[in-house]
Amino acid sequence: MKFNTTKLFNLFLAGLVAFSAGCKEKKSENVQILGKPNIVIIVPDDLGWADAGYHGSFIKTPNIDKLAESGIRMPHHYVMPTCTPTRVSLMTGLYPSRYGVLAPAYGEVIDLGDPTMASILAENGYSTSIDGKWHMGSAPYNPLKYGFQSSYGSFDGQIDPYTHEYKTGRLSWHRNDTLLNEEGHATDLITKEALRIINIKHDKPFFLYVTYTVPHYPLDEPKEWTSIYDGLSISPSLKWFAASVTHMDAGIGEIIDALDQSGQRDNTLVLFMSDNGGQLSWQSDTEYHGRYADKPHDVLGNNYPLFGWKTDLYEGGIRVPAIANWPGHLKPRDVDIPIHVSDWLPTLCNLTGSEKSLQSIKKRDGQNIWPYLTGEKNIYEKRIMYWKIGQESAVREGDWKLIVNRKTNNAELYDLANDFRETKDLSEANPEKIKHLLDLMEEFKKNDRVKE
Repeated sequence: MKFNTTKLFNLFLAGLVAFSAGCKEKKSENVQILGKPNIVIIVPDDLGWADAGYHGSFIKTPNIDKLAESGIRMPHHYVMPTCTPTRVSLMTGLYPSRYGVLAPAYGEVIDLGDPTMASILAENGYSTSIDGKWHMGSAPYNPLKYGFQSSYGSFDGQIDPYTHEYKTGRLSWHRNDTLLNEEGHATDLITKEALRIINIKHDKPFFLYVTYTVPHYPLDEPKEWTSIYDGLSISPSLKWFAASVTHMDAGIGEIIDALDQSGQRDNTLVLFMSDNGGQLSWQSDTEYHGRYADKPHDVLGNNYPLFGWKTDLYEGGIRVPAIANWPGHLKPRDVDIPIHVSDWLPTLCNLTGSEKSLQSIKKRDGQNIWPYLTGEKNIYEKRIMYWKIGQESAVREGDWKLIVNRKTNNAELYDLANDFRETKDLSEANPEKIKHLLDLMEEFKKNDRVKE
């Protein structure tokens, strides 16, 4: 057979060009071609509804805004009104009252040996890391006991951003559950650790839980970030707050860039959600060795137009900015259905083929919402949600929401479809609805660990 050498050379050259084009897409040897996606969950601390740029805030959050623009926005995403309960619900798929967790807590928060998001994903082939705030138990009930294979950051909430100490002066910063001293702003250190984990050469999918400590007080930001807001007539504490959010947003941008540059972005689901609504203010003359005595935080977060603050069961305390972003898999849009933080465990188990592991959670409260995120399902069944904190409980069925104060026996009823700001209590005009929702609340309480 006679070969046409010119034709063979042209075919070789065309193949080389195609190969080179493919190499340009592969930005590093970290590229995964795996059946299971990486999962990155980013949780700021005390970010209010109106503290994100895409919700109309004056605070500059270009990277969060980009995630919102190119991803799914969840305008009815609910959490608990304080940090530990929200995190427990995220990790277990249960309402935190199932563990008797009604407020920030220490000691054994989640029963040792109970399945968590980290332990289930580890069991199903994931490497698991927590980077930032833990606040779901104190020694020896630390992250490595609950399915995380690497841990870094602070055991406690509300740490000083530079000394990394808890308000009492207790040391909190650690690596792999062992305390360490490390210099630097907590936001920068948390971002740096996230980049380290992303850039490791992975032979399996990874779960990275990034839990920033800002914009929770106490706030102390370098001029690099506060100077962005020098031209605004705002209080010093609001300037610190805004600077801390923009500082964190820059870190989130670095995380997304690292996923892009390592060729892993298209195989990574990124979830972003606050742990509760924004806090009104804070001041202490004694905590943190008195370091903030002359720096009152008189203005902090903003939940407008929602009513209420952190610790409240009004919408401002429990409805937060939330985004799901996965290029090529989730079409950018609003998914305007009630979603609870407990939904993420069953949803991610479904996504990663880990449903069998859910059988060990007998009374799971969360639901698999993945079909609604993908658009496979558009008709949403009437959802019932339940909250319980120190002196109050709430239940939402469809658009009706009941809040009950157990100390005063006061009940408030709101029609969220027509009054999302909760300005008109309809309890007197709807006794039958009150009774129905109270009955639902009592059914939920049967599975709580602490009962009145």
